[in-house]
Amino acid sequence: MPTLDWLRKEFDYGYDSGHILSIMPDNRRAEEEKKIGGSYREVFFKAVLPYLKPDSKVLEYGPGKGSWTRAILGYLPQGELHTVDFQDVAKWLYPEINEARLVCHQVEDNSCDFFEDDYFDFFWSFGVLCHSNTSHISEILGNTLSKMRPSGVAVHQYGDWDKLDRYGWQKGGIPLSFKDQGDNDIWWPRNNQQTMASIATAAGWEVVTADLGLVKRDSIIVMKRGK
Repeated sequence: MPTLDWLRKEFDYGYDSGHILSIMPDNRRAEEEKKIGGSYREVFFKAVLPYLKPDSKVLEYGPGKGSWTRAILGYLPQGELHTVDFQDVAKWLYPEINEARLVCHQVEDNSCDFFEDDYFDFFWSFGVLCHSNTSHISEILGNTLSKMRPSGVAVHQYGDWDKLDRYGWQKGGIPLSFKDQGDNDIWWPRNNQQTMASIATAAGWEVVTADLGLVKRDSIIVMKRGK
């Protein structure tokens, strides 16, 4: 399933994670937080906000309906946020009302060759690499490294089967039957911290930590481009 064609079609409805920064989670966010074993609000303040400055240039992969996008934009009064998605997310994110601060790019592949080199300060995704097999993750990380400024930081949530085993497949909302299927036949491909760190290193990134430890089901990696 995690072919590019499947990814182009699967999320055409626009994924929504609710209101990321509200103190009390709405129903949508509460449902997801129960599955991941963590707080989106805490993830934002510990995994995103420390790397944002008012004038940062940010790249977000797979924004869907923009739950994380809106949260990030609130901290970029003089910055830019560029989203990349297989879907036309502009119909959900309304970039025209955010002047030049939000630019939505609809793509057909993971090349990202239309971006300038040495441009972005921060690269973020949540709910994207968990649906990507290792070859697609390698492609994304390899193609985006040169687009980051020296010392630019990337933070990505990804599926971690070792943590999932400990947390519980049913609790995490992932079918246990996936264990007996190939990665191209499931929507939660195999990955873990060692594999993810190896992919990042091979793509040229410096791994700061393979997991911030903010959620119980998944891992969140922090990487940076060398100087």
